[in-house]
Amino acid sequence: LFEPIWRLFWIGRGSDTQHELDRLKRRTPDNTTTMADTRRRVKLYALNEDRQWDDRGTGHVSSSYVERLKGMSLLVRAESDGSLLLESKIQPDTAYQKQQETLIVWSEADNVDLALSFQEKAGCDEIWEKICQVQGKDPSCDITQDIVEESEEEKFEDMPDAAPPIELPPCELSKLDEISEVFNSVLPSPIRREKLANAIEYEGYIKKIVDLFHMCEDLENFEGLHQLYEIYKSIFLLNKNALFEVMFSDEFIFDTVGILEYDPSKPEKASHRDYLRNSASFKEVIPISNEELRQKIHQTYRVQYIQDVVLPTPSVFEENMLSTLSSFIFFNKIEIVSMIQDDEKFLTELFAQLTDEATDDNRRRELVNFLKEFCTFSQTLQPQAKESFFKTLSNLGILPALEVILSMDDPEVRQACTDIIMYIVEYSPSMVREFIMQEANQQDDDILLVNLIIEQMICDPDPELGNALQLSGVLRILIDPENMMATANAWASVPFPQKTEKTEFLSFFYKNCMHVLTAPLLANTTEDKPSKDDYVTAQLLSLILELLAFCVEHHTYHIRNYIFNKDLLRRILVLMKSSHGHLALSALRFVRKIISLKEEFYNRYIIKGNLLKPIVDAFLTNGQRYNLLNSATLELFEFIRVEDIKSLVAYVVETFYEQLKDVDYVNTFKGLKLRYEQHMDRQNVKSSLDSVPSILRNHRYRRDARSLDEEEEIWFEQDEEEMEDGEAVVPVTDMLKNKMDEELDHISKIIDGKRARESENKPPSPLKNPTRSPSPPPPTRKFNSSPPAASTSPPASPEVKTNNGGITGLVDYPDEDSDEDEDEDRNSSIPAKRPRLAT
Repeated sequence: LFEPIWRLFWIGRGSDTQHELDRLKRRTPDNTTTMADTRRRVKLYALNEDRQWDDRGTGHVSSSYVERLKGMSLLVRAESDGSLLLESKIQPDTAYQKQQETLIVWSEADNVDLALSFQEKAGCDEIWEKICQVQGKDPSCDITQDIVEESEEEKFEDMPDAAPPIELPPCELSKLDEISEVFNSVLPSPIRREKLANAIEYEGYIKKIVDLFHMCEDLENFEGLHQLYEIYKSIFLLNKNALFEVMFSDEFIFDTVGILEYDPSKPEKASHRDYLRNSASFKEVIPISNEELRQKIHQTYRVQYIQDVVLPTPSVFEENMLSTLSSFIFFNKIEIVSMIQDDEKFLTELFAQLTDEATDDNRRRELVNFLKEFCTFSQTLQPQAKESFFKTLSNLGILPALEVILSMDDPEVRQACTDIIMYIVEYSPSMVREFIMQEANQQDDDILLVNLIIEQMICDPDPELGNALQLSGVLRILIDPENMMATANAWASVPFPQKTEKTEFLSFFYKNCMHVLTAPLLANTTEDKPSKDDYVTAQLLSLILELLAFCVEHHTYHIRNYIFNKDLLRRILVLMKSSHGHLALSALRFVRKIISLKEEFYNRYIIKGNLLKPIVDAFLTNGQRYNLLNSATLELFEFIRVEDIKSLVAYVVETFYEQLKDVDYVNTFKGLKLRYEQHMDRQNVKSSLDSVPSILRNHRYRRDARSLDEEEEIWFEQDEEEMEDGEAVVPVTDMLKNKMDEELDHISKIIDGKRARESENKPPSPLKNPTRSPSPPPPTRKFNSSPPAASTSPPASPEVKTNNGGITGLVDYPDEDSDEDEDEDRNSSIPAKRPRLAT
């Protein structure tokens, strides 16, 4: 009963919300609304005698100890004047119920139902914890006490089973007030509702009410007719399937509709019976020989009409009380589908006429609409029954029939056909793909089902492309690898794995269908701007770009090869010059999808074709306007910077930085420049190290790979801080260069000293002196896609025999560097080494 009060509170308020907040602001001393005020703001409701919720006012709730009530209480004070709207003691045995995260409902001792509807969930949780604390309950529960109507149970436990549980008043004109009162009084109690329903069924009371209705209608007793309406509405709210079976039987269904025509809230009587008898016509597109099936179809249509049209829109408290009525319709539809499916003659005749070229268009339209309704009913089936249903349709040739229907010019027929295809594809895309693959070996590409779907999408006459949007959803499901499985033989024990459905279908699609999908795009981008730039074309191209972006994300090399072969990205970027902003954004979104993959194949393709130029041009043309194009373009370049896509960083900075350096309201382009300079610095350092001869690079002055020296640590720390702040700084190349020069000079002095001592102590040798390897060429502006990995251990040193017969390494690797003096002393005591052969 209390479930959706929060919805009632907010429905219809509209601009009143701001008005309430403004009024609340004026009440606070500093003209601001505090967080506590908003959190504790509530609406107080009370249930009246007519079972309707009365708004008792808006205020702020609190919980505190009230001396007069001798306990913790809930207090609500009006926000308008501070008056006390509610003072309710939290009783230890009262059942409080929390609903929809912002609603607390309970019943007071004097049988008054109250509800607090909170503006914020936090306030509701806070008060709920107070209530649970008083009652000693866990706040995670939704109800503090078990609701058991013990008095009602005890009252009916002693009644003999043979006697009617409730005494119904005589069904007479003079007793209508008493009947209405009895019916309304039992609605709050589930037990009493059950007893009343049993009594009505036991006494055949519905027939008596119908007889009374005929009497009142003959006498034109409108007061009695209005009372009968309320009584019948109460019977609906009893939610009893056995009563619905009687009310909706052929004998009483029109009387049921007639009673519901006399709604006292309407100024005039409705004419539902006249519509059902005279205006609503039943068409048998295929003659139905099963009389039970025909009656079930009539009944379902009329009950659906009662639910949708005749009955008043149920309040939020009555929705659950009419669940049995919805179930009645639901199971009727299941029975109808099952009976039609079992009638093989009926369905065979249906598909024969659908595919017969002699069938006229009007007749085919009726057949298609029936088939659509039939498929709509099938959505109520359970999974096993639904599988049997679609398998039956497949065996009867529904997919070839849909190919014929899609070629018709009638928009209504094509729309119905689209709905049928959507039902089939949503349930079993593999069945449709299998059919497409089979017909590919027998028919031309132009009449393939998937190509017909694409053509219908492209040729949709609706300016808003409603049908095209639905068909694009069908295509997306068909080409989605997530719902593709291995073929039946994929896991068989054979020497070579079988082709999967994904491999086969995607190869087929890109070979036979992709050119149809991209034809409008390629035809419209032959020049440097779109050939056609009207609204409908822009809508269609946006739809195609969404599908292509889906392919980029899910189809890996299939779509990549297609893009490279057709130079598709260059053609798509022509659309950046469209006058329709949504189309330019679709093209930009496609590029963003490609770059997000971070594949070097795509990156080299973009760089080689200078394909970011149309985006930069559109960005500069857009100027300082703060719109979606501006934000999406900045996000694209920010992604390149944050993900550190080195090849694209170099491309953007080297090609476009001069144009973009004045865009200083964001740090994106300065950050890209900084990234670029850091990459170049690292590349220069690497090149400098590569220029040192190998014998020197393997010397003891080599840095330990487990640690960075002080300058490098400072350099990388500055790098991280600067990237976080987004500000450009001066690189520290000079610091590293000076350090490197000092080290190289130091090494040169040591080598010269060794050579001098060796020439003094050794006899002349016929071997040539070792020569230095040529230095590598100076570094270019291009750099590797990833920094060189530091070696984790020094290479093994070759060994040679010394003059005294000992063996020593050509290069020593001491654990720690020693001073220069110690090095010279050690060298003076070591015998001269044999010089290396020249290379």
